[in-house]
Amino acid sequence: MALLLWSLAVPAQADTIVSAKAESVAVTIYRQPGRAKGAIDRNWPGGYALITERRTVDLPQGESTVRFEGVAEGLMPETAILSGMPRGVREKNRDARLLSPAGLVDAYLKRSVTLRRTDRKTGKRIDQDAIISAGPTGGVIVQTAQGYEALGCSGLPERMLYPRAPADLSPRPTLSVIASSDRPTRATLQLTYLAEGFDWAANYVADMGQDGGTLDLMAWLTVANGGVTGFPDARLSVIAGQPNKQARRPQPRPTGGPLRLQCWPMDITSTHPNWALFPVEMPAPPVMEMAGGEDIIVSAQRVTGRVMMAAPAPPPPPPPPPPPENVGDLKLYRVPVPVDVAANGQKQAALLRQPGVKVERLYAATVFGPSESQPMTLRLRVQNRKEDGLGLAMPSGRVAIFENVDGMRLLAGEADIGDKAEGERVDYDIAASADVRIAARFTDQARQRRNWTIRLGNARPFPITAEVTIPHDIDPRPTGMERRGDSWIWRVTVPANATVDHAYSERLGRQSWGSGRGR
Repeated sequence: MALLLWSLAVPAQADTIVSAKAESVAVTIYRQPGRAKGAIDRNWPGGYALITERRTVDLPQGESTVRFEGVAEGLMPETAILSGMPRGVREKNRDARLLSPAGLVDAYLKRSVTLRRTDRKTGKRIDQDAIISAGPTGGVIVQTAQGYEALGCSGLPERMLYPRAPADLSPRPTLSVIASSDRPTRATLQLTYLAEGFDWAANYVADMGQDGGTLDLMAWLTVANGGVTGFPDARLSVIAGQPNKQARRPQPRPTGGPLRLQCWPMDITSTHPNWALFPVEMPAPPVMEMAGGEDIIVSAQRVTGRVMMAAPAPPPPPPPPPPPENVGDLKLYRVPVPVDVAANGQKQAALLRQPGVKVERLYAATVFGPSESQPMTLRLRVQNRKEDGLGLAMPSGRVAIFENVDGMRLLAGEADIGDKAEGERVDYDIAASADVRIAARFTDQARQRRNWTIRLGNARPFPITAEVTIPHDIDPRPTGMERRGDSWIWRVTVPANATVDHAYSERLGRQSWGSGRGR
């Protein structure tokens, strides 16, 4: 793939200098545009990163080709900026095809290879000429003297041998430039570029205090690198918010990576009558994927009785991270220590730690229309203010809330939150409560007015605070309610084992009763 001059041709007289790795690197990761919640795509993260590398090269006199090996796999060619060359850069090229099992199959498509396999009759090793007809996506189809077949489906050991490695395959993602110097010199270069295949997310852990009025809030920063290039000892930062990034046509990934073979059944249904039966699906055992790519399958056995699973004790907290910095309307979070941003992996680092944050426990519901008794939602509310123990920018993410019950740390619920600035309200909707319920009904309706009654019931042995959102035009205008957008907020304390009613009148517009005329 070419950059700027759209040419991969290198003059024959040019010397080639290889910069094998960067001396130092800074990685700033931006979230996937539009993703406020949800998991990171583990196959190819949808965000991007700004990468700055420092490299030192020895340039000869005259024109030379400098190859920067080990750049990010998802490098966006049009964004690459190189500074420090004595006389600038004449041409830049990105070597996008990678030397790998899948890359070799792609390079030898419709070309001859040698199959080394085991003879079924003699058990001896044999070599057989073949032509790769299809691959590498979804398997490899080869054509031999016996016809077409899928590689790896014989049930015996077999592999492909290639006469030589193609010259256009690079072992690592590489950016090459053509530059010139009027004398031999050692140049310190700075290479900056944007790269796809990165993403990050915030994962919060909140531990409720024994008094029920505070929580200890901890946030972990999870960064993902979906490419084949790792960045050891990187200065890592992340940007929170949604920058104004223009849409870009998806770029094809390099053809690197492992080769995944796939076989197809060669029998007929009459040979296997069980194929006609409705399949019985058994739940697969859970699989935990380790950082090194190994899978651990967890088996289980049937047990009787009820077992309460307690969450493990939390690890000791890391040192508090620095506060976020302003970048326009965005927020920059720096990781204070060097971090290895591993290839095809994820990394976690501390994002924030705030003990003793004031929290309010309440039950919430919204009146959409007449309804029978329904459970209300348990909501934990935090005010993002310094006087309440918080007061900082909080990026969107998922929060897991734990409570201590009889000495055991148990998961109370999970919730998603959006980006929250200082001073905003943060609500964690945990779960529906069968003990606190709401019912709404009409008591009367006229041409321009509808009367409502809301009933709240509390079956718990202690009083609770309820918050009901009423999206109606209440007449007369209430004086003891909060106005939030186009809705009114009714807050009330419901005593233990009691009910509370609230009646109001909704003013109807002419469109509501169907006259079709404006007011």
